[in-house]
Amino acid sequence: MTYCVALLLDQGMVFIADTRTNAGLDDVSTFRKLNIIEKPGDRILALAAAGNLSMSQSVVSLIMEGIEDPETGRVDRLENAPTLFKAVQFVGRAVRQVRAEYRPGLAEADVRFNVSFLFGGQIGAEPMRLFMVYAAGNFIECGQDAPFLQIGEHKYGKPILDRAVTYDMDLYDALKIGLISIDSTMRSNLGVGLPVDLAVMRRDALATEVTHRIEAGEIYFNDLRERWSTALRAAHMAIPRPPYGPKR
Repeated sequence: MTYCVALLLDQGMVFIADTRTNAGLDDVSTFRKLNIIEKPGDRILALAAAGNLSMSQSVVSLIMEGIEDPETGRVDRLENAPTLFKAVQFVGRAVRQVRAEYRPGLAEADVRFNVSFLFGGQIGAEPMRLFMVYAAGNFIECGQDAPFLQIGEHKYGKPILDRAVTYDMDLYDALKIGLISIDSTMRSNLGVGLPVDLAVMRRDALATEVTHRIEAGEIYFNDLRERWSTALRAAHMAIPRPPYGPKR
């Protein structure tokens, strides 16, 4: 299992993804699930993956290598997609191609094709856009009313995002809320864990502003976890007790 979140804001975009993979309680390892495709001055794209690791790796590898057009022989790549819509269509096409290639073997082994992706960024003067791509290769787009998307083990972190994230908030406040969402998920699910990869992209910069990996023991992240726990305890103590009690 994994947890990835992406936030689309007026100032830019934040991607956060954990790295934990497991095939049982005694087979836990790490693998990078956040990939950046960057041509400074031309485009900045981010792709985060969740689901079956072997299938998501195959999709990401195909995306990075490119897909040959059988009619023209041209190899299409994200680096030459003219628009974000064409780029997310390309990601969906890669998902469908991998699904078709492995479908017979997966059916024989009774394994479900379980992958999902967060994909977004900016190409040229286009607006920034953020998408979620499903296992069938179809996708939805993020909007300003709910300016974030999640994949993987998302239920523990979603209430925090629902209450705190707004489209017009500061880019680094959004990063902080995203990290609290990650921490809350890690607290409740052992299938999500450090290291955590993150990327911050400012609108119209067409380059990453920050890329960073949070390792175990990082001072800021440990402090954030402790402060959030302390704040929650203080908040619940400050709320009056319910006026319900035994009938007299």
